[in-house]
Amino acid sequence: MGLTGIEIYKKLPKTNCGECGVPTCLAFAMKLATGQAELASCPYVSEEVKAEFEEAAAPPIRTITTGTGDHALKIGGETVMFRHEKRFENPPGIAVLISDSMSEEEIESRLKRFTELQYDRVGLILKAHAIAIKNVSNDATGFVSLINKVKERIDAPLILISPNSETLASGAKACAERKPLLYVATKDTVDELANLAKELSCPLVAKGDSLDELVEVTTRLTDAGVKDIVLDPGCKDSASALHDQVVIRRSALLQKFRPLGFPTITFPCEMTDDPMKEVVTASMFIAKYGGIIVLSNLEGHGLFPLLVESMNIYTDPQRPMAVEEKIYEIGGPNEDSPVLITSNFSLTYFIVSGEVESSRVPSWLLIKDTEGLSVMTAWAAGKFAADTIGPFVKKCGIADRVKHKKLVIPGYAAAISGELEEELPDWQILIGPREASHIPAYLKMWEP
Repeated sequence: MGLTGIEIYKKLPKTNCGECGVPTCLAFAMKLATGQAELASCPYVSEEVKAEFEEAAAPPIRTITTGTGDHALKIGGETVMFRHEKRFENPPGIAVLISDSMSEEEIESRLKRFTELQYDRVGLILKAHAIAIKNVSNDATGFVSLINKVKERIDAPLILISPNSETLASGAKACAERKPLLYVATKDTVDELANLAKELSCPLVAKGDSLDELVEVTTRLTDAGVKDIVLDPGCKDSASALHDQVVIRRSALLQKFRPLGFPTITFPCEMTDDPMKEVVTASMFIAKYGGIIVLSNLEGHGLFPLLVESMNIYTDPQRPMAVEEKIYEIGGPNEDSPVLITSNFSLTYFIVSGEVESSRVPSWLLIKDTEGLSVMTAWAAGKFAADTIGPFVKKCGIADRVKHKKLVIPGYAAAISGELEEELPDWQILIGPREASHIPAYLKMWEP
């Protein structure tokens, strides 16, 4: 939020009613200032103050949403130059390009890969996000036909690209309910496309041959009442494009320059004919600072590393990925199956559960909440210790599911075995492998 705690406090009703869940208005103001509370929690704040707060709280880079429902793509909303300063907010959207000049076979192939290329990684489904439909033929009928075909088959955000404003309008009206991203408003078409964007409530791409021209276009769009804008600096070589991405980000965040306070769209597909160079260029824009990245095609060996890079960069460094604390059944365990326990760090869970599953020994896996820390880190922090594991094992209900009382703890936590035996006197504490890769061999020797 752009206001300090004291500035916020001056605008609150100062009733100290506690209905917001915080004892005093001053404490509530401090939580608002640090992003730990929502203004909506206060039932007595005026609409005028709400509007003022909304303006002050708006991020320097506007959040833009294209598409609808569960598949909507949200970009922008960024507040920092570097992830270690706080976190990045919305991962870039990866789009695949199809055009109305392509053969039916090629279009089918790209749509099929868009649907099928999905990857399960640490419990998340990684996949491409949007489809860019380009009007090359300059035929409005063919363009609309292709849009309808894609719309009927795939529920994903659409990016409509046409150099002709009338053709773009025809395509946009054919799928207006999907809130497509319209490309592109230039200094020559800004007025008519501003009217179209407002009429259909669709986000609009602004493009200039230089950053100065881009500023002119965005200024005219905002003056016309268009708020949802995506920027295309227009550079088609990677070095200049990277330079513009950094300048746009610095101008919006450090100089609070509103005409450039929007997310961007980039086209690695137009910067090279080499598929591998295209992937490398796309990876650069994931790090610096593309909002939407349009690829010429989707291939698993190129798409997967881009998705993993995006996931790693846009994971909050202050909030480790964690899974739910509970009993996980692997392979249909019974009352004689082994019982293992580990931390709730996502990577730990998926590695351990994968090794248990590969052993083909049905097992119970207890996941203890360690605030997303790995076993060693959690043990050092006292979050994977006997006095926390013991109560969890007693309360989770595993004792009612097995007739034996044997608990396998990670080898790295062997030091807590003695204390854990005191916490769980009815249980036999077994020391499991230090490395997850040794779990299958260990479980094959299991005897209840």
